[in-house]
Amino acid sequence: MPCGAGSAHSPERLWRTPGALTALAGKLRRMTQTPLQVVRALHRALEAGKSGAELRALFTDDAKTIEHPNLIKPAGGVATLERMLAASATGAELLARQSYTVHHELELGTLAVLRLTWTGVIRRSVGPFREGQELKAQIAQFIETRDGRIASIETFDCYEPFS
Repeated sequence: MPCGAGSAHSPERLWRTPGALTALAGKLRRMTQTPLQVVRALHRALEAGKSGAELRALFTDDAKTIEHPNLIKPAGGVATLERMLAASATGAELLARQSYTVHHELELGTLAVLRLTWTGVIRRSVGPFREGQELKAQIAQFIETRDGRIASIETFDCYEPFS
C-alpha cells in the first residue's frame, strides 16, 4: 500500500510527522525556483554575512566550484562543497562586508550566466590586506542548478589591482 491510509506516505502520517510537511514544502519551493532566483538567494545570503553550514541548503551535496586563475588564487582550483563552505567561513572572518552588483544576467534552462562586480571590505589587517581596504573583482560566472539548488559554479574573477 504505497499511498493509502496507514502507509509511510499517507496524508495522516505526513501531518503527524514533525517537520515532514515543512521539509516537503521547502523541497517543492526549491524545485520551482529559477536558476537566477537561486543565485540571487546565494548573493543575498553572502551579503548578509552568512557562511559555512548556513549556506549548505543552497547547494546540492555534490556541488563544486571551478575557479580560474586570478590574483588571489594564481593556480585556480576546484573545490568540493565542504571546501566551498569552509572557504566561505574564512571569507566571512576576513570581510567586514561584501556586495554583488549584477550588470548582466541570462538564464538558459538550468544554467545562470552572470557578469557582475564583487566588492569586499577587509575587516582587519591580515597578510597583504589592510583594515578598511576595498577589494573589487569583475566576474563572469556560469552557475548550473539542479532541483532548485546550485550544482556547480565556474567563475572567472578578475580582481582590480590591490592598492
